[in-house]
Amino acid sequence: MRTVTTLLTGSFVRFLLVGVLNTLVGLSASFVFFNALHLNYWISTFAGNGIGAVVSYILNRTFTFRSTASIGSNWWKFGLVILVCYGFSYGASWLMAVAIGAYWPEAQPGWLHNGAILAGNGLYTIGNYAGHKYFTFRTISKTDRAS
Repeated sequence: MRTVTTLLTGSFVRFLLVGVLNTLVGLSASFVFFNALHLNYWISTFAGNGIGAVVSYILNRTFTFRSTASIGSNWWKFGLVILVCYGFSYGASWLMAVAIGAYWPEAQPGWLHNGAILAGNGLYTIGNYAGHKYFTFRTISKTDRAS
């Protein structure tokens, strides 16, 4: 069983550090697309997360999970995790914004959608860590290979 110290010094902390940078890049881009360029919610969040995904792949592959697998063997897994997490996270936060808007009609749609972008980003981060740790960059131990 892992101790708290092991967890705090392991890949999760590195993932969070990469996540801070990735969030600054991707979330900033999403907000610029939505608020400055006036693109819709889906285009803004997809484009912002696409930009962040490139940064995320490079840093998570080399720094967080220190993967030695070939790029050809894990880029499609990375993309799959990103797409599944994106659809679930931003879909759920969009539905939450719609529900809050229906319950509270005075709420400004811009505030609701900006809040949905933030909430979606939080869900996206959690799902991405699990997906990349256990699927994309999973290392197979010698005991797993033997069975």
